[in-house]
Amino acid sequence: MRAWHVDRPGPVEDGTPLVARDTPVPEPGPGELLLRVLACGVCRTDLHVTEGDLPPHRPGVTPGHEVVGEVVAAGPGDPAGFSAGDRAGAAWLRSTDGTCRYCARGAENLCPASTYTGWDADGGYAEYLTVPAAYAHPLPAGYSDAELAPLLCAGIIGYRALKRAALPPGGRLGLYGFGGSAHLAAQVALAQGATLSVMTRGARAQELARSLGAAFVGGPADMPPEPLDSAILFAPVGDLVLPAMAALDRGGTLAIAGIYLTDIPALSYDRYLFQERQLRSVTANTRADAREFLAFAAEHKLSVTTHDYPLDAADRALADLKAGAFDGAAVLIP
Repeated sequence: MRAWHVDRPGPVEDGTPLVARDTPVPEPGPGELLLRVLACGVCRTDLHVTEGDLPPHRPGVTPGHEVVGEVVAAGPGDPAGFSAGDRAGAAWLRSTDGTCRYCARGAENLCPASTYTGWDADGGYAEYLTVPAAYAHPLPAGYSDAELAPLLCAGIIGYRALKRAALPPGGRLGLYGFGGSAHLAAQVALAQGATLSVMTRGARAQELARSLGAAFVGGPADMPPEPLDSAILFAPVGDLVLPAMAALDRGGTLAIAGIYLTDIPALSYDRYLFQERQLRSVTANTRADAREFLAFAAEHKLSVTTHDYPLDAADRALADLKAGAFDGAAVLIP
């Protein structure tokens, strides 16, 4: 099969970090499914792994963790209700130990033994991959393969970030950055009755925000017209923490959605944190988050903005993502 590998992490514009080559089709192990990849979303986390901001946990790893696939085989053990021919999703969270104190309290996203698709194990920038059946996801009807792919990380993480941002009913939400994850989280918040402000760069992203119903759209560090109850920082830019915190009303919460963030400047306690403003991180997601979000997507047809690239152009898709060349999400189609 054809697959991309991160051989030497570095800037994607150099054209050297990712190498495509022919490799054997993987064999599913006990409790695993073998998926034929139908579509794989291009996530900013893939960019961080490829460039070395997140050093690969496996030498030569194949990135990609927003994978829509067709089940073609199963290894020994419980296939978790999947059968050959089913459409299934492989997402970022690949496994946990199921026994630690975090897993026991329902916080498997904090499991110290957790592993991740496209970081610890080969992902979906390939024609086939394996996924533990217990961590594969049934997928809602009514979406194309390309539309489903971004739901499996961008959508799920955006949903968890929205929960971490503690948006009150009918509250005022600010989103900083408006890419694949933000444009899905925005639709969930709007369906819940939120008033939405979007602060982002790029005319195309700003126009997408307006088309989805944002009440205010401005530049990355612009102040919204009224104080925010909640905000989510999707852009991996630590400097934006300050304007986002300054935009919060008393008791407001800022959630940082990314796995990677540049350094945050010094925070003045009086200006940014006093009056019970909160700053929260978001770490991966639980399978419960995924089930809740995919159920929401089944009941509310989300508008998923995608840009298709052939699998052979994965390096170009990552370079375009870094350059902000498109709105919404890029999707690789083998």
